[in-house]
Amino acid sequence: MLPFIGSKNKKLVKRWKKDHEQLVVLGKKVLAEYVKNDEKKIRSALQAFTDLAMEHLTSEDIELYKLMNDPMKRDRKLEESIEHFQSSFKNIKATLMKFLATYNREEQPIDQDFFDNFAQIVEILTERIKYEESELYFYLSMK
Repeated sequence: MLPFIGSKNKKLVKRWKKDHEQLVVLGKKVLAEYVKNDEKKIRSALQAFTDLAMEHLTSEDIELYKLMNDPMKRDRKLEESIEHFQSSFKNIKATLMKFLATYNREEQPIDQDFFDNFAQIVEILTERIKYEESELYFYLSMK
């Protein structure tokens, strides 16, 4: 394998880990603003969370697609890790996207259901992040 390929993967992993940290911080900020009952700040933090989540998910999708389809970078273990990552995240990702699409509409009330569901999403994402970083990201950074 060419040395610059590993370097690119390490840079991606570093960037994605930073995104993960920021997503957790923003998720907790949304919940903290809800407790303070400041809808303007809730919506602002939720929009920042949404923007970063969309950017992060798009980046992962594009870069993992490239890895899966580049014959020069083919690696069966990496392919299996990516396939497992994608299949195990499919439902979480769909739920997250639906939630964000719903609650980023101005007419959608920010209520107790929002808080309960978003708190659960943040908890699930936090666990998912641990999994991603210890499994796929760990292996990816070794390539």
